[in-house]
Amino acid sequence: MTDGVYEENHLKVLRLLEADPGLSQRDLSQALGISLGKTNYCVRALLDKGLIKMQNFRSSGNKLGYAYLLTPAGIAAKADLTRSFLKIKIQEYEMLKREIEDLQQEARPKS
Repeated sequence: MTDGVYEENHLKVLRLLEADPGLSQRDLSQALGISLGKTNYCVRALLDKGLIKMQNFRSSGNKLGYAYLLTPAGIAAKADLTRSFLKIKIQEYEMLKREIEDLQQEARPKS
């Protein structure tokens, strides 16, 4: 996987956990469309970088659960990644828009 793919997955995980800190790794895996192993690798990387922290909570009875909370560094990293991906997506949009215009021009009947 390229750095861009890792960064994109990191951004997606940060966004998902910001919206719902109680998501399990299995939930994240399904939302991301990647394997549970890759999800675990991504979560571990975010924990190691100090972008998220894990907090224990008891959801019911003896069942132990975890919440993944964004740290201040995680909030800043999410903002940086969001700006970076927004710039990339705008560039991709502009390129696609030009390609569509070119195709439309080619598809017009010649008079």
